[in-house]
Amino acid sequence: MSRRLKSISSLHLVRWSVHLAQFEELLQRQDAAKPGGLGASQFLARLPGDLVGRLQIPQQRGQRPPTQDGSSADAAVFYMIRQSPTAIVRNALRLLVPVAVGLTIYLYLYPVFNTCAFPLPPDQNVPGSAAETGRLAFSETAKLHWPLTALNANENEKANSTNQTTTPRTPSRPFAPFRLLALGDPQLEGDTSVPIDYLGVFPHAVDVFRHVTFQSTHSSLRYRVRQILHDLIDIVLEDVFDLLESVRKRIDLFGNDFYLAHIYRTLHWWTLPTHTTVLGDLVGSQWLEDPEFYRRADRFWSRVFRGAERVPDDVAAFPADEYDLTGFLGSFPPVNESDPWTRRVINVAGNHDIGYAGDINENRADRFEQAFGKVNYELRFELPLTNASVADTTFDEGKNPHSTRLVPELRVVVLNDMNLDTPAASTDHQDATYAFINSVINTAAAVEFQGHFTLILTHIPLYKPEGVCVDNPFFDFHEHDGTLKEQNQLSAPASKGFLEGILGMSGDQHAPAHGKGRRGIILNGHDHEGCDTWHYINQSSPADEEHPREWEVKRWRQATKAGIVGAENLPGVREVTVRSMMGEFGGNAGLLSVWFDEASWEWRAEYATCPLGKQYVWWLVHILDLVLIMGIALSIIAAVLSAAGVDVDGAILATVAKVCSSCTGSKQHAAANKNPEVTLTAAAAAGEEEERTRIARTPS
Repeated sequence: MSRRLKSISSLHLVRWSVHLAQFEELLQRQDAAKPGGLGASQFLARLPGDLVGRLQIPQQRGQRPPTQDGSSADAAVFYMIRQSPTAIVRNALRLLVPVAVGLTIYLYLYPVFNTCAFPLPPDQNVPGSAAETGRLAFSETAKLHWPLTALNANENEKANSTNQTTTPRTPSRPFAPFRLLALGDPQLEGDTSVPIDYLGVFPHAVDVFRHVTFQSTHSSLRYRVRQILHDLIDIVLEDVFDLLESVRKRIDLFGNDFYLAHIYRTLHWWTLPTHTTVLGDLVGSQWLEDPEFYRRADRFWSRVFRGAERVPDDVAAFPADEYDLTGFLGSFPPVNESDPWTRRVINVAGNHDIGYAGDINENRADRFEQAFGKVNYELRFELPLTNASVADTTFDEGKNPHSTRLVPELRVVVLNDMNLDTPAASTDHQDATYAFINSVINTAAAVEFQGHFTLILTHIPLYKPEGVCVDNPFFDFHEHDGTLKEQNQLSAPASKGFLEGILGMSGDQHAPAHGKGRRGIILNGHDHEGCDTWHYINQSSPADEEHPREWEVKRWRQATKAGIVGAENLPGVREVTVRSMMGEFGGNAGLLSVWFDEASWEWRAEYATCPLGKQYVWWLVHILDLVLIMGIALSIIAAVLSAAGVDVDGAILATVAKVCSSCTGSKQHAAANKNPEVTLTAAAAAGEEEERTRIARTPS
């Protein structure tokens, strides 16, 4: 038995030695206890022929394979524990199939498993009810993807008789007429993260060639030789690793594009947004050369947001007193696929797209607008009033001049806020931004009127004291000219301009509309961790000319629990910094619902999130799927070859044995040169290996 175990060990089956010893000991005990009982040979003889064949125990007219010690039990046990290569693949597939299929289903239906849905407006029949962001919102969304439940029995029969297509089931509660899929900071990387793209392939090898051919200048031959040796070392320690890193990064960039695309495509299919926005940092650096910038822009549209389009320049309007409506909103059907806004992406300029105030120039702004759309513009959407009696209550200069009700309208303001703070490198671009803001303020409805809502889309968040969000206030400036180099947030004065200018809020109770301002919400990116806050000002706090009232901010949850949101003498607005959709931050997406409340004649909004998870999940699923497909393909090929009479397992085992023999033979030859006695042992092992191979090839 010890000699047999050594041969098995030489075949890299040492892990089975304990099991062989136990099995042999069991057979010996049984033979000793019951001399007339079932021994090893009798046990093997009673096995069914097909089972013996599956166990790969070769037989020649009922004879057991011969062994050196005359015992067939050892050889039989060896063949019983050994699985054929095709059997190993089949068993691996049995384990891999359920795992791969399960993970794939989760990945491609992750919004379903995470119960993601746009928040539903409150039930109009239940006074004081809140927006629904949980199971009910999810179930109503699920109904839109299950058209078979759309009609009752009579309607189904009627539809079948008239060959009509079933329509989605009418939700028990209407969807919000404006549903915005908000995505933050995709930051597409490119050649600046691939070493060979900016260093070249094996640059030190090129340097060696230049040194050897005397194309470089050195003070002496000794220094030339020294530099050649340094470069030769760098080829191994730098160039090789840069090449490997470049290959890895290329694969990573390719996968990252499709990871981001998966988030957009899956959520767009499941949640059915009416509009989509990307809140800045579309690409990874403002310092890109034009060719690389446009290559990333092409990846943005051809891979990540394939099938989408930017907002046309003639639609992206500059604020004016007399304006054309961008479109109309409706509550049902939840989405009209023919509406171009289901395909359009509202892109916001970020610091990695055009730079901070000290980096913005004409070229960076122009190429962004050419590839992704304007940096400053507005959109206006009207919600039609279907009830004539309700419509008659709105303001009309001739018929109803005393009404403060306006026809419901949602105003989307896309703003480049990178150059609101100073000093700026381009005063022309900064002046253009402030002129745009002034136009937004001057063309807004008076704060005394109700019915209009302002959605502000920017990149850099408003000012917040340290500790409120992950990013604390931070400013840095260029040394060469003192212009703004970097910032985490807007300055307090710039933020105040947002709140008191665009939204018209005030700390003075005696201001128009008691300082409550206009209804609205602010969405931005930049802080990759995300943050949800409430900005407010306390009109009842003491104040004078030297110490005016200051704007305060709290986390949204804290503000709601403290009763600050909507409280008297505490005008405020919600700001949502959308967590990044990059894999490092969980592939997050924001779901904003905005609807109109006729009872109060005001717009209301609610926000939810839907993360996919780290990018490793995407990679794991697709790698498992690839391995599964390859395994199935190999199994099919093996089955076809076996049906054609080819001994697939024998061919594989022979190839493996030949490879192992060559490797083992070279080691034994080296050892024999040192110790002649090893030669005899190696020859014996080789003979035993040859005998095993012959037995394995013997047909059953």
